[in-house]
Order: sequence, then C-alpha cells, then structure tokens
Amino acid sequence: MAARFREIGCDVRLDRAGNVISYLHPVRESPCVALTAHLDTVLEPRRPEDVTVGGDGKFHGPGVADNGAGLAALLAVAQAIHSTSLSSLYCPFVFIANVGEEGEGNLSGMRYICRAGGLSTRIASFVVLDGPNLDHITSRALASRRFEITLTGPGGHSWSDYGTVNPIHALSRCITSFSDLPLLAAPGPRSSFNFGFVEAGTSVNAIPAVARAKLDLRSEDTGRLDELVASLTPVVERALEAENLRASSGRIAAKIREIGSRPGGKLDDSALILAHVRAVDAYLKIRSQLDCASTDANIPLSLGMQAVSVGAGGRGGGAHTPEEWYNPEGRELGLQRILLTLCLLSGLG
Repeated sequence: MAARFREIGCDVRLDRAGNVISYLHPVRESPCVALTAHLDTVLEPRRPEDVTVGGDGKFHGPGVADNGAGLAALLAVAQAIHSTSLSSLYCPFVFIANVGEEGEGNLSGMRYICRAGGLSTRIASFVVLDGPNLDHITSRALASRRFEITLTGPGGHSWSDYGTVNPIHALSRCITSFSDLPLLAAPGPRSSFNFGFVEAGTSVNAIPAVARAKLDLRSEDTGRLDELVASLTPVVERALEAENLRASSGRIAAKIREIGSRPGGKLDDSALILAHVRAVDAYLKIRSQLDCASTDANIPLSLGMQAVSVGAGGRGGGAHTPEEWYNPEGRELGLQRILLTLCLLSGLG
C-alpha cells in the first residue's frame, strides 16, 4: 500500500503500529479529514491463486471484499483527487491503511492513531471504509469483549488412566452451559456470543492436559454486555466442579484471560458528518440506513469524535469465510459517495 500511494505521488510513512499514513500535500497544522481502511483479513490468502476473478468479473478469495474493496477505494480516491483540478488546491486529507481491525487485533492500529497526543489531535473527522455495500451508515459502535478460557489437568492414557479428569469434557460442559443461559434469550438490546476457536488434545487415545476456547461477546447495550461477562466465570466454575466430582482422580484448573475489548459509542443524530453523508446519499439516490456494527470507527466514536463507517462500493458476501466474493459492478457510485463526503467535510464542497 505504501508503494502504491507513492506511485500516485503521496507523501507516505509507516507509524510505529504499522499503519500506512499518506498525504497528497505537505502536512499543515490545520485540521484534516481521515479516510481509513483496515489492512488485515480474517483468512489470509497465502498464494496468488487463492484469489481469482471469474468470467463474470467477480473476485473470489479471502479478503476480496473485507477489506480489499476498502483498500482499493483508498487508492482510487487519492488517485482521483491527484488527477483533477482539486490537486491544485490544498486538500486536507490523510489516507490511512491501518492494522489490527480483525480477529484479536483489538483495533490496535486505530487505537494508536487516536492515542493521546497522536495523529488524531489533527483529525476533525473519520470516514472508515469497511467492505463494499452501500446500504448502511454505521454511526453506532457495537461494543465487544473477547476471552480465552484455558482448562488444565494432569492428562493421561485413555485406558490405563481412565477416570482422570478430562479438560475437553469440562470445556464442553462450559460451552453448552453458557449457550443455555436464560440471559441470552431474554428480551432487550440485541446481543450475541460465539465460541469461535476450540483447541485441545494430541491423540484419540490420550486424555488431554489442556483444552482452550475463545469466546466473542457483543451487545448494543454495555450493561447487557457486562452481564454476559459476569456470567462467564460462574459457568466455568460449575463446569469444573461437575468434571472434578465425576472423575476418580486429578483436578482441573481454569484460567480466563481477556484478549480483547472494543468500546461502544454513538454519533449524535445531529452530527455534521452524518448530515453530510445523508446529503450525499440523497444527491446520488443511495438508499441507506443507520446501523450498529463493530469497526475501526469504534475507537473515535468512543472518544466522542466525528466518525462513520461506510462501504466502498460494489457488492460482496461470504466475509470471514473461504467463499468470500466481491462484485465491482457499480463500484463508481461508492467512490463518488466517498469523494463528495470528503469534499463536504473538508470545506472543499
């Protein structure tokens, strides 16, 4: 990304977090507008042939929509400004390809940008590009917390040590019990949980010494999220007690470690950035609605800054799966939306 920005003619640097920071003009002290897209993907394409283009023009492969579409849009908008009469003006834009949005990245790239005394002290607003679709304006930050649950025991042989505590059995109880919590079925703000990673065992005829799972918790309400977090420890303790009582030897120990926490936040309905995006959508006849999601915008929104997350244009699906796809047809509408929004936010409109 740094090389591509330099080809356009941008002033480019990498910060200590690994974010690619690009400017079209020498930096001034005046406020600027940030256009960002995350660099990382959930599934990593490891070979060129992992990403293909079909006869219908659709891209197939990990990351082509989330967030290949957003990264390509960063370059496209920078190129469009550089190649038009806008380039003769001072354009107060900073283009950021940031790290740490997916998985256990915990928004590390955006946290670094928004740290006290960091780049964000000069940024008046953030437009975050995440995925392709234009049907949404993310103005509310979905809070989430992630945990790693590790259960340990003595291990042993499946026959000669039969009856020894089994961490996999205890972990299974834990997952089932958490899934059955009445709290998850209770009416109220939308919430979710997901055991997205389970690891244990070395052989079919060995009692494992370690079993590990990773849990993702999300809620539109921070109070409900706190309730879900508070329910986790009792569930794990009950699973341990049940397995320790059942077994004839050994005991299981547990460790719960928080591996991620994304803050929530909400853009005021009267925010200027929201008015600008809606005005552009009305002009381009884009039908969109406000939504709540977990994106890089979580960090600036949690700090009370002006930020939205939008799609980069085109259509996509299958995100976070090997079947991910991206259709660039109609993508220019998304790029027009981004450019017009930046111009309004910067005063160039």
